[in-house]
Amino acid sequence: MRRRREGPPLGRRSGRGFNSLVSLLPLLLLLPLLLGVSPAPAAGQAGPAGPEVRYDLVIRNGRVLDGAGNPWIAADVAIRDGRFVKVGHVPGRGTREIDASGRYVAPGFIDIMDQSGTTLLLNGRAENKLRMGVTSAIGGEGGTPSLSVLEGGDEVRRGAATDEIPRYFEILGDQGISINFGTFYSQAQARTQVLGLDRREPGPEELAEMREHIQRAMEYGVLGLTTALIYPPSSYASTDEIVDGARVAARHGGIYASHIRGEGAELLEAVGEAIEIGERAGIPVEIFHLKAAYEPGWGTLMPAAIQLIEEARARGVEVAADVYPYTAGGTGLEATIPSWAHEGGPDALRARLADPAVRERLKVEVRETGAEGWWNIVEASGGWENIVLVNARSPANAHLEGRSLAEIAEGAGKEPEDAAWDLVLEGEGRVMAIFHMMTEADVELALQQVWVSVGSDAGASVDPGATDGLGLPHPRSYGTFPRILARYVRDEGVLTLEDAVRKMTSWPATRMRLEGRGLIREGMWADLVVFDMDRIQDRATYEEPTLFPEGIDLVVVNGRVVIDEDGTHTGARPGQVLYGPGRGGRGSALQPSPHPSPEAGEEAGEEAGEEGSP
Repeated sequence: MRRRREGPPLGRRSGRGFNSLVSLLPLLLLLPLLLGVSPAPAAGQAGPAGPEVRYDLVIRNGRVLDGAGNPWIAADVAIRDGRFVKVGHVPGRGTREIDASGRYVAPGFIDIMDQSGTTLLLNGRAENKLRMGVTSAIGGEGGTPSLSVLEGGDEVRRGAATDEIPRYFEILGDQGISINFGTFYSQAQARTQVLGLDRREPGPEELAEMREHIQRAMEYGVLGLTTALIYPPSSYASTDEIVDGARVAARHGGIYASHIRGEGAELLEAVGEAIEIGERAGIPVEIFHLKAAYEPGWGTLMPAAIQLIEEARARGVEVAADVYPYTAGGTGLEATIPSWAHEGGPDALRARLADPAVRERLKVEVRETGAEGWWNIVEASGGWENIVLVNARSPANAHLEGRSLAEIAEGAGKEPEDAAWDLVLEGEGRVMAIFHMMTEADVELALQQVWVSVGSDAGASVDPGATDGLGLPHPRSYGTFPRILARYVRDEGVLTLEDAVRKMTSWPATRMRLEGRGLIREGMWADLVVFDMDRIQDRATYEEPTLFPEGIDLVVVNGRVVIDEDGTHTGARPGQVLYGPGRGGRGSALQPSPHPSPEAGEEAGEEAGEEGSP
């Protein structure tokens, strides 16, 4: 048999071929260029155009605060399809990339005590909110707003009829909103639909009907039940009546939130009532805008109120509070009139104020005796000299704005009560005032409590740079959240940066059961704010309350840029309705609307009134 002829050793043969290929490599590499073709990089590899596009938006090189109270980390943040998908080293590209070097990247701020419910029907852009870094807001102190404003209605009817609530949410979705928004339902909404504006206790059948209203509201998607117990008709409700309604909200996973019955000398009793309602109804309690508004009690009432809340929490009552960072509140001037005089509504009040004998009785109650079920806000403010008219709702009285009621009374040769109540009668709408009644030390102490979050108690404005939808020119509507960072973190050191951000992000999200929000974490909704800690500053003052802040450089809502790097609103409306736990009869955790709101929407221009509070 002939043996097969063997070739040269493998190494020698392959070496000669290899050397030939090496000599051809320069020509092979040049060939695509000669033909005008660029070789495509492998997936994920950097080519002439850089890494492949994997994300909608990437924020690079920022100091990322996750919202949980942790120190910042140096990281990139990648967003796709409205959610955070990667935090850390991000090798892929985004359709848009933003360099946040030297700046902080945090979850979008959550305004837990908002007044934008009516304004969003007229203009969903909420620019003054967004330019403070707010991406989500919780309204409804005065209830779910009425749709009457869309038909030219005024502010007299503040709450929707219960069965209007689904349409309210539908309109927000159809028109589009730029922030995420959820709302409570007011106990007074149920009360007025059953009792009208009568100052009396409901009977058993009437209580049952009120419970039915609250149940339907919870099933329509509200977050829980509110009271505003210094304002009629809410102030007419007894503790037992409120407990009865709160039990319905509790069965649907809701929260009870309250503007408590008094924030001055009676603060401890009012906090105690809120705790009692939570304990008896088995429902979490949120105390709106916790404050000690009574000069003789400065420095003592706030520590005592904090102790009451701590003791309740220790025995298992879930109670917490929110605070705005100012020493003055603001509300309607009619709050200076004892509650009983409001029975029957505005026309009945006007008739009583026209009666000299009734006025004399009211003056005695303001100056000396007080009145049952009424918080004396004049006493809480330390007198008429600390109450300043800011919106007269009357061209004839506009020149008086910015003056104290003591000054106005002196100039008119009237007693302060008469000066104030004449302004109420002459106003076309709710006459608004600023009430200077707190001390900075108490505000700081409240802010430092681990269970306190931040709420502005202010609404969005229909027009940028204008007074908020309440018609109340208070700096909190343009400055609240930047002020926390500028004054209480950077300048005064009252809070650490990490804790301040937690109080404005993950804590209110946890508190309100806002699933998927409040943290920069993979899989969460991509609500985000970029801010410069050196530049951040609230600019709004009592004299100029509608100045936009500085240092908020970028705001993203559900993955969409809404406030761009140049400070302008992009026009995007990616906000979602934040539905409550009982929606559709479900008992699950709070769920956002499954679909972002449309970008475009109709806009209107009239201001709208809504229940406001000090």
